[in-house]
Amino acid sequence: MLRPEVSASYQELSEDVERVSENPTDEREGEMEVHEDASSVILPDSELGTTAPSLRFSKTCLKNVFSVILLFIYLLLMAVAVFLVYQTISDFREKLKHPVMSVSYKEVSLYDAPGIAFYPGKARLLSCKHHYYDHIPPLINPGQPGDIECTTRRINYTDPFTNQTMKYALVVQGPRDVKKKELVFLQFHLNETDQDFSAIDYLLFSSFQEFINSPEKAEFMKDCESSYSSWKFSGGFRTWVKMSLVKTKEEDGSETVEFKQETSVVNYIDQRTQPRSDQLFFVVFEWKDPFIQTVQDIITANPWNMIALLCGIFLALFKAADFAKLSVKWMIKIRKRHLKRRSQVMNHIN
Repeated sequence: MLRPEVSASYQELSEDVERVSENPTDEREGEMEVHEDASSVILPDSELGTTAPSLRFSKTCLKNVFSVILLFIYLLLMAVAVFLVYQTISDFREKLKHPVMSVSYKEVSLYDAPGIAFYPGKARLLSCKHHYYDHIPPLINPGQPGDIECTTRRINYTDPFTNQTMKYALVVQGPRDVKKKELVFLQFHLNETDQDFSAIDYLLFSSFQEFINSPEKAEFMKDCESSYSSWKFSGGFRTWVKMSLVKTKEEDGSETVEFKQETSVVNYIDQRTQPRSDQLFFVVFEWKDPFIQTVQDIITANPWNMIALLCGIFLALFKAADFAKLSVKWMIKIRKRHLKRRSQVMNHIN
């Protein structure tokens, strides 16, 4: 019984060896399929290791942090732009309310001859002459009537402030040629006075020719007295008046004229032999310099500069808002992608 069983087992073994030797590739293919099946199995995160997931998480976190920082930076820039808009508009309104005074000078060789209105009262004009180059010749027979070489006009009009008192004015044409230092020298005489102090009032206005051409000279003089200031010069002295002209341009486009004066007074030495109770007045009018001063208010606020600045600021605002919008969309997209990958991993693990 033992011999037939042993012979049967040897026969089966030899058949298996022959099958293996005849089909060696089948066994290798089976082993490869086993390896492929093993390699195709998805392992959990704990078996793959923590290096790749941690690296992916750190990159995503950095991207999110960087996006948030950029968003805050652009929000800060938007706040600065809004502040600049407010400041620009405030500065523009402030400059409109407070214009800057501008002073310019225009050089002339000939002035328009001014008018000099004297209010002599009881005094009498003895002489009036034009001289040049600051030279006044010695007086001949002071206190006696002399030559009147000036253009003069006499006029009566009512006082513009009371409308009751009549005023008498002697209007004289002033100097013109500033290059030749033209001057007008006048001498007045007051015979008797019951006052402690004697003086003659005078008034300067811009153009003697306008006074000549005016059909209503009385109204013209009333307007001049209302608009210009008056001055005085005393008896017993030679008063030298140096004039300068100031023009002021108003906001409505009108122009006003004002005279500035520098006055020097020199005592007159009366050399007449007989004592007298009369009083002599000497006055000289001359232009100080050939420059007409023009004063006007200038608004330094330029609307075009403000418009250009506002356009640039609003453009930056729109760009910042657009970038902030794209940044938020990108962050949301990154967040959704991260959640999707995480859910896929969790599904594979489950």
